[in-house]
Amino acid sequence: MAQKATRAKIEYVIFDMDGLLIDSERVYTDVTNELLAPYGKEMTWDIKAGLMGKPEREAAAHLLSFFPDLPPSFTLDYYLKARREMQDQRWPTVRPLPGALKLVQHLHRHRVPIALATSSLRRNFELKSSHLGALFDCFEGRIPHPDIFLVAAEKFLQRKVGSGEVGEDHVSEEESAERAKGLIFEDSIPGVQAAKRAGMKVVWVPDANLLSIGGDAAPTAETPDLQLTSLEEFVPEEWGLPPYDS
Repeated sequence: MAQKATRAKIEYVIFDMDGLLIDSERVYTDVTNELLAPYGKEMTWDIKAGLMGKPEREAAAHLLSFFPDLPPSFTLDYYLKARREMQDQRWPTVRPLPGALKLVQHLHRHRVPIALATSSLRRNFELKSSHLGALFDCFEGRIPHPDIFLVAAEKFLQRKVGSGEVGEDHVSEEESAERAKGLIFEDSIPGVQAAKRAGMKVVWVPDANLLSIGGDAAPTAETPDLQLTSLEEFVPEEWGLPPYDS
């Protein structure tokens, strides 16, 4: 999608983590399919797309609903336990996605307020991030759990954004204006929808597999402000942010 030079001026930035900054979605997919393979099953991307953005148990239940003929021993709790054990072995090997380290370090170096918004459990976050200090130390502990974007802006970046969806009676004009100064980076459709409902600007960086199954069919009212194939394509100065150093 072509970039434009007339975008809103941004004052703070909030990043999703899984599938946006780090290549953790590959681990989720590989581990699940290794568990399903002995039974001749596979989590395809059209199934996985329906799991993205859901809480852990809800997502797992949705996944298993596609395989009603799995043996009785393959319970929801068995799947979650086996998956967690296998994932724990692989999280320390996960790597940043293209452009992530460059962008985060650039914003941190230029003192642009940034925060990380992730629904990942705290233990999982520690396993995924402890070996990537060059990336995650830039956030200086500004890592909330959901209600993701508004909590990140209000609690860690000291932006007076209030609570609730933009347009609701209790959200003031000042709070709406403050939200519009924030830029969210997301890879999932539910994340894009949540950010737009919060009244923030959104850059969507979806997995190519999601697009291949028609995952770009987001509601018109919740369309991202910009869609990229990689964070490497982001041009900071088009949003009023400092340009990359030459």
